[in-house]
Amino acid sequence: MSDIKKIKDEFLHKLSEDLNIENVNQIKSELFGKSGKISNFFKNLGSLPPEERKKFASDLNFVKDELQEKINKKIQEIEIREINSKLENEKVDVTLPERDIVRGKIHPVSQVIDEISSIFSEIGFSVEEGPDVENEHYNFTALNTPDNHPARDMHDTFYLDDKKELLLRTHTSPVQVRTMLKDKPPFKIIAPGRTYRSDSDQTHAPMFHQVEGLHIDKNINMGHLKGCLNYFIKSFFEVDKIKMRFRPSHFPFTEPSAEVDIGYELKDGKIVIGEGDKWLEILGCGMVHPNVLKNVKINSDKYQGYAFGIGIDRLAMLKYGINDLRAFFETDYRWLNHFGFDPLDVPSNYRGLSR
Repeated sequence: MSDIKKIKDEFLHKLSEDLNIENVNQIKSELFGKSGKISNFFKNLGSLPPEERKKFASDLNFVKDELQEKINKKIQEIEIREINSKLENEKVDVTLPERDIVRGKIHPVSQVIDEISSIFSEIGFSVEEGPDVENEHYNFTALNTPDNHPARDMHDTFYLDDKKELLLRTHTSPVQVRTMLKDKPPFKIIAPGRTYRSDSDQTHAPMFHQVEGLHIDKNINMGHLKGCLNYFIKSFFEVDKIKMRFRPSHFPFTEPSAEVDIGYELKDGKIVIGEGDKWLEILGCGMVHPNVLKNVKINSDKYQGYAFGIGIDRLAMLKYGINDLRAFFETDYRWLNHFGFDPLDVPSNYRGLSR
């Protein structure tokens, strides 16, 4: 017991001196560290005779508690002293000029996705999403794409395995397949998202954005498709009238299929949508092929519908006067600062998100 008392008195004296946090932590380690003096006493308790062990352990715990309490009080004193010192010596110069606020911008692609989602939500469409990494069945086979179709070739599709079973989706149409498989008709959805094809130039990129639309119900026809697209194009380009024509085309997943052109003219080097006698291809569409409905177990005698696919990046380029698709993905802040949208400065005609 005399050894314990001696240690207690020694360290209580040390703790009464003018110390800093490093000094106190050193004392704490000397007492309670792995090889500390108090720690060693506890390790040796087992070597004492049973009749002495209980009293010695009681005295040892009392000394330990007293020293720990003194250490905690010392630390608190030091912290309060340091805070008071900072309050006395540190001052804020209120005459300094305020710092510049750097506000981020909304990327044109994100802006256009929100605009598209908002417009279609007004006529009853909901937004669906799916994975970027798809399997061959959802991306091709379920969409009635033949085995020898050019879209399956390596030069057009990014395959992720030697068996060509996994790939980066080439369109967002697989989302339509997934939606129809997990639910029952009617369906009225759009599926915006990233898509991937092996292509790169001024108007194409290996990664780009598309929105697919799907409306499946009883008695749906091409007239409904035309009315839907007419409403969307006028709303998106903010024009009262639109010239629109359907040209016969071919897609494996629609029959009949069509390319949609809209009228425009050039004024002062800018494209003006809705006027003039020039035509601009803007999207592909058609009535959903009966084989696609069969693949997702929907009775094509009872249900039919239309589908369409639009390039989001292309829409952004047309509406906001951007002439090079590659600039979308170069992460140049100067470009984004020019073409981006202030999140706090919402356009007066912006409908807001409806997801």
